[in-house]
Amino acid sequence: MLQPGDPAPPFSLPDADMDRFHSDDLIGQKNLVLYFYPRDDTPGCTLEALEFTDLQPEFEAQDTEVIGISMDSCVSHGAFRDKHGINVRLLADLEGEVCQAYGIWQERERQGLTQYQVAPRTGLSASTLKAPKPSATTTRMLRCLDTLSTDCRISSLKRPRAKLATASL
Repeated sequence: MLQPGDPAPPFSLPDADMDRFHSDDLIGQKNLVLYFYPRDDTPGCTLEALEFTDLQPEFEAQDTEVIGISMDSCVSHGAFRDKHGINVRLLADLEGEVCQAYGIWQERERQGLTQYQVAPRTGLSASTLKAPKPSATTTRMLRCLDTLSTDCRISSLKRPRAKLATASL
């Protein structure tokens, strides 16, 4: 896991529309909030994506881009986005290389784990916080961006597994 002040690893991934996103393009321009989530279209991940969507104007007011990353495909991301009206950019890390570069993803944790990373416009990592539900986490991230202090930690959030009648990622 990155420590506060570590360089945020640069990356380039395709989004739901198969357009490439390059993290280096934001250095010096915007803050970046990355949320790494397990699967598209699960109850917790859907709630979280909708929270980020609802709060997008507040993040934009703080010159912050919010990006969701999972190991789902671009097609899965597009279906998830369109089904729920999500307007947060979702990136496909099919091989898990970005997840691994950020040191926050382990295969055994793939189910029910969301982790967060804030990279200020300097390209350095800020840290982590735990919250009981996505809405609390997104709100706390906004407060974190107000200060961008090194004690602002955005960390792993474990959720109980939800039982689904139908599940898709």
